[in-house]
This record gives sequence, C-alpha cells and structure tokens, in this order.
Amino acid sequence: MKKKWIKLVATVLAFALVVTGATIGYQRFSTTPAENMEDVAVREKTPDDANMVYFDDQAIALAEAAVNTEMAANFTSQAKIAFDQVNDIRVKNGLNALTWNSSLESAALVRAREATDVWSHTRPDGSDWWTVDSTCMYGENLARGYSDGGSAVTGWMNSPTHKANLLKSDFKTVGISIVMGTDGKWYWAQEFGY
Repeated sequence: MKKKWIKLVATVLAFALVVTGATIGYQRFSTTPAENMEDVAVREKTPDDANMVYFDDQAIALAEAAVNTEMAANFTSQAKIAFDQVNDIRVKNGLNALTWNSSLESAALVRAREATDVWSHTRPDGSDWWTVDSTCMYGENLARGYSDGGSAVTGWMNSPTHKANLLKSDFKTVGISIVMGTDGKWYWAQEFGY
C-alpha cells in the first residue's frame, strides 16, 4: 500500500511540474567530501516555488515525537553553539548573521533522523531532501560523528562545499538538529533558507 502511495505521489508531482513548467535546481558539487561529510545540497529559489509546496508533516510529527528529553537538551545546546559559531564566521566575512528558524529546525530533525538510515541528500523514500518542507529548505549541510558544535562547524568549514553553503550571502535563516544513530554517532543536519 505504501509503495503504491509513494508512486502515486511521485506521478502527481511529476505531472504538476510539467503542467506548471516549474524547474527545480539541485546542485551537487564535484569535490570529494570528507569522511564524515556528504556533499552539500542547494536548491535555487524560483518564482514557481509558491505554486509547489511539499510538506512532510507525518515525518516531522514522528521525528518530534521520538525525542529523548535529556539527550535533546544536550543536542539543543550543541546546535546553539554551532549556530553561534556559524554567525561569528559569517560576520567576520562581512555577511549578515543568520536567524534561527523553527521550521528549518523541524526539517533538520527529520533530515538528521533520515541520515542515520540513508547517508545522502536523497531521502529514504527516494525523494529530494527539500521535500520535508519546500517552503523553507534551500540548502543543506550534513555531518556525522562530531560530538560538539565546535567540531561540527570546523568540519563544515574545512570542506569547500560546506563552507560555501555557510557563507552563501543569500541565505538568511537556518535550523540545526542532531540525533544519535544506532551506531552511537551523532548525525547533524543544518538547513538553510532565504
């Protein structure tokens, strides 16, 4: 039943793209990612975005319901450290600081959970990363294995493609979430928006 539903949704989405003439840009950079990184993902904002909304409310509800409160407090603290460091770096580079966006944080929680199953910018069901919430997701950095905000930001800054996302002047908002995988590693998702 689930496979039929996914196939139906994919068919409807493909039809909607054809009918509206919409285009969706997906960019993967060609540099080799560091061991704990995945190439970044970027989606350009187009005028057609208002006509196409993808929102995976079920995935968001499930991700938020499965949070262990003690561990979540530590993850929230480390995400805040990463957020502050990213903004320090942006300001030092002449860019505006990003503002925290709770919708991006929720989407990041979904993507961090999904990354524990499929280490990719493609979601486990085969759809694009930004379909968690297309109204706000335009860039994504993933990381795994870093157990504090400072080391995660250092890892992103040491990767040219992740650094490019961090320093993209068009981005105005961000949300960061962390989960622990069954392998005991921390999985990070940093989602950017306009």
